[in-house]
Amino acid sequence: VRRWSDKTQKKMDKAVRKIALDVFSNVILLSPVDTGRFRGNWQPAVGRAMAGTIEAVDPSGATVTAKVQTTTQGVKAGDVIFMVNNLPYAQRLEDGWSRQAPSGMVALTVQRFQPIADAVIAQIAAEG
Repeated sequence: VRRWSDKTQKKMDKAVRKIALDVFSNVILLSPVDTGRFRGNWQPAVGRAMAGTIEAVDPSGATVTAKVQTTTQGVKAGDVIFMVNNLPYAQRLEDGWSRQAPSGMVALTVQRFQPIADAVIAQIAAEG
């Protein structure tokens, strides 16, 4: 029973990490790009939300996606994971201010959450 429990815990931890990466990557890629500052200001954290803005510019989203991957590496099931963008115009962009993201980023990703989670769980289950 102990081995089964340990194996199950490891699978749950892996699922949480992969779901977080996929969900946050989706938000990043849906983010509109002018200079890349908005994409670069997505800030992942575990345990508490980050405050303030950063001077990052990341038009492709690759740097911040790598940061998400690094941040979530040690995450376990039950941890609280945050992804914030504290730029003053972030809410306007989420509310459809940009023609590049007329339906926002976070709201669309929330709608896609269950299919993302289902795909990750199926992938982990297939791995055995």
